[in-house]
Order: sequence, then structure tokens, then C-alpha cells
Amino acid sequence: MTTTTRSRVPTGATRAAPPASSTSQARARRAAGRRRLTACGVLMAPFLALLVTVFLIPVGTAVYLGFYSDDQPGLGFGPERTVFVGLRSYAAVLTDPTFLGGLGTVALYCLIYLPLMVVGALALALLLDSGVVRLRALAQLGLFLPHAVPGIIAALIWLYLYTPGISPVIELLARADVTIDFLGIHTVVPSIVNIALWSNLGYNTVVFYAALRAVPREVIEASVVDGAGPVRTALQVKTPLVRASIVMVAIFTLIWALQLFTEPMLLSQSSPMISSRFSPSMYIYDAAFTRNNYGLAAAASVVLLVCTIALSYAVTRFTSRADVPEEAR
Repeated sequence: MTTTTRSRVPTGATRAAPPASSTSQARARRAAGRRRLTACGVLMAPFLALLVTVFLIPVGTAVYLGFYSDDQPGLGFGPERTVFVGLRSYAAVLTDPTFLGGLGTVALYCLIYLPLMVVGALALALLLDSGVVRLRALAQLGLFLPHAVPGIIAALIWLYLYTPGISPVIELLARADVTIDFLGIHTVVPSIVNIALWSNLGYNTVVFYAALRAVPREVIEASVVDGAGPVRTALQVKTPLVRASIVMVAIFTLIWALQLFTEPMLLSQSSPMISSRFSPSMYIYDAAFTRNNYGLAAAASVVLLVCTIALSYAVTRFTSRADVPEEAR
């Protein structure tokens, strides 16, 4: 009888080492991961440098300055010194009726400007993409040219057209017995909206047109085969496919509108309806360079930044929820 002896591995004995091939593969994967991280770091370095330089440092400086103010002890006869005031400047901004009025003015401006800009630019882009417009390249150039005009020059051009006595538009309307004050109390905001539309409508039209050109032609042809007319194809086929571009333009337009400054600043030279604190940006400029209150200007800047971030987040959140199917919510 043959007796089979089983070899027992003593407790605590070292297990056999893994094959060399698996070890080398693991090292290769780790090395590849390090190379990817290094490449990502190198590619992201310019963006991070710009982000820190032009955004984080200025924001941090504004937040810091908002906690300090220049004070003169001794009933105003002592030497001026910078003292820590805590949230006093922020409270002063949030309780200042002129700043709150400026926020209301900008809110009204956004309610008029934002829908007109997005809907108008999208409509022009759909017309260009439909083939109704001839010489589309020339039409795009004509729409884009006003955007190439600097904002100050555009405001000066429209200031000339809005000023009674020298405006050919007002003179032409007067001959037709139509009297209108473009810089009156009820028309000053629409007049500013008109300047902004003239300057930026063509740019956003080009953005939408580029997005529409990327829509697969097969989808459009299928809608035509199904019996959809030009209007239905534009509204129910093309528009949903460029939703991401619409959201992007809406957010960028909102951010730009909240920083309203150039147009009312120049128009204020000819209209008493536009005060030096007409918008939050003008309030900040007045506090810093007219009243020399840098703490108040910094606090107002931070408040405007918070409002901008909150509204941009709200728009992004709303549009992202609209993309989620009802049953997935």
C-alpha cells in the first residue's frame, strides 16, 4: 500500500511572490497614471495662473478691504487711519436705498434685455440656417460688425441719436408730429437696452448659427419627410438640439447685464434721469473715485459678485432640471 504524505505549510510561512509580469504591469499602470497627472497639471497651469491672478486675488482683496474703512479720530481733525469695521460697510451697502434702487434698475434691464437678446439672436440664426437669407456670409459679417465697435464708441453714436436738437432721428419724428424723449424717465432703460442689443445681437446670432450648422442634416431631413413645415422644424427640431448654446448665451448675457456701466455712464452726461449711482457698477465707481470710500466700494463689489453667482447658479440649476426626465426626478 502506498502512503501519500501531505506537505503542510507552516503557519506564518511567506506566500509565493506574484509573477514578475503582473508586478511590471502594475508599475506600468502607476507610471502611466503619474504621466497623465503631470500632463493635466501642465495643461491646467496657465488656466489656474489666470484664475488666481485675475479672479481669486482681486476677490480676496475686495473681501479684505470690505472689512476696513478710513477713519479720522478726534472729531475728524486727527490723522486718517485705516481701522477694522467688520460688517459695517456691507450693512451700509445693503441698507443704502440708492444701491438697492440700482439693483432694481438692473433687474428691470435684465427682464427686458435678456429675452430680447436670446430670442432675437436665435430667430436671426434660424433664418440664416433656413436658407431664406441670401449671401449668408455677408449677412453674418453685417450682423457681427456692430460688435466690433467698442462699447464707448457705440454709446457715443447712440447718444448723438438720442440728444434733442442734433439727432436726425428726433428731427424726422418731429416732422411726422411724433415727439419722444429717448432719455426720459420711462424710456431711458429701453434706450439703454437698444444700445446693448445693437452691439451684441449679431455676436450671439453667429454663436447660434454655428451651433445650428452642427445639427445633423439627417435629423432635419427626417422631420421634413414626416411632414414638418419650416416653422415647426425650427421650433421643435432645431431649437431643442441647440439648447446647450441657448443656456450658455443666456448665462453670459446675464453676467454681462449685471455689470451695466458704460452706456448709462456716458448717457448720464445728457440725461438727469441717470444719476451717478444708476446701476451697482456706477455705485461702486462713485464710492471709490468720487467719495474715496474704498471699503464701501469693495463691499458693494462683493455683494454684486454674490448676486451674480447666485443668479447664474439659479439659471444653471433651472436648465439642468429641465433636462431631467419627469420620472427621474
